[in-house]
Amino acid sequence: MSISEAVSTGLSRRIADTFIGQCNEQGKHEYVMERWAYVPGMLLMSVARAGMQHNEPEYLSFMQRHMDSFIGEDGSIRSYSLEEYNLDQINQGKNLFWLYRQTGEQRYAEAAHLLAAQLIGQPRTSEGGFWHKKIYPFQMWLDGLYMASPFLAEYGAVFGRPELIDEAARQLLLIERRTRDPRTGLFYHGWDESREQEWADSSTGLSAHFWSRAMGWYAMAAVDCLEHFPLTHPQRGTVMGIFQRMCGALVEVQDKESSLWYQVLDQAGRKGNYLEATGSCMFVYAMAKALRLRYLEPSFKAAMLSGYEGILKHLVTEDEQGVHLHQICHGAGLSKDRNGSYDYYISEEVVSDVPMGIAPLLLASLEVERYVAGQ
Repeated sequence: MSISEAVSTGLSRRIADTFIGQCNEQGKHEYVMERWAYVPGMLLMSVARAGMQHNEPEYLSFMQRHMDSFIGEDGSIRSYSLEEYNLDQINQGKNLFWLYRQTGEQRYAEAAHLLAAQLIGQPRTSEGGFWHKKIYPFQMWLDGLYMASPFLAEYGAVFGRPELIDEAARQLLLIERRTRDPRTGLFYHGWDESREQEWADSSTGLSAHFWSRAMGWYAMAAVDCLEHFPLTHPQRGTVMGIFQRMCGALVEVQDKESSLWYQVLDQAGRKGNYLEATGSCMFVYAMAKALRLRYLEPSFKAAMLSGYEGILKHLVTEDEQGVHLHQICHGAGLSKDRNGSYDYYISEEVVSDVPMGIAPLLLASLEVERYVAGQ
């Protein structure tokens, strides 16, 4: 499928329809309903964005119905615990802002206030960087930037708390300064200030490799935050410049033949490495949105469009059951049994059609369609 075919035939709508149909028929409804978590939250957000873009009330009601199963009349959140101080638990809260603006119901605002309270009290490094979780002391992961910073930025904009927009910018800048490799311009997955973790270099505190999805989380975080920064914000231009410099580094490691990105970004051709779907979709989403909003120079257009074409050609299939996405890393992290080595990253299960991959594919498709329509 070409980009023109994907855009003209409404691929993003078919992706959303496929997922909603699977929820109704194959048990993924239970997955979304099971607990408040970052992947279901991203799925619901992507379906809601499809609803807004395609003027499809069914998609928006799908998101609201599932969110309402978690939000109590008093704004409490089923299965959520503030005391975990887990950045992953913030991500689903991004759906609260649209619900609050549309309905005016105070319970959505109260739930957002609860999540913001977690972030205000989140444990931090000595410089003020958020720990990824309370159980991961003094550790900053790129993943956490997507979970928390866009929520903070939008919360600050919606509720008139500009100091929280400042905090979102601060987190983006702190982790970039700590994890960016000056030689390649790529970002390491995590940093341990204490230098205690088995995966952390005893001198730098850095993990050993550049994991594509980790950089995808950061790329999406940057563009989603910038959308809520006022034009006069003193860090707006800096964050934009850092994002463009990072995209330049990503273009350098984009596979020349497929235009996709590898699971371990700078290890093309190494045994076991593979072209991975989620990172590729996240980079295309971030670049397409940044090009549309002029955060990126037009020179990145070719890399973004060829990346999306690579996704359609090499990773996406379609049949009577709907749209499918392949070569998805099921999950990866950093801990005692996840040591951040090259062998670790390539050993994680590679799967098809899991929610972790479908949501970035839908987000990327929506943004490419918007960008192409605006040209």
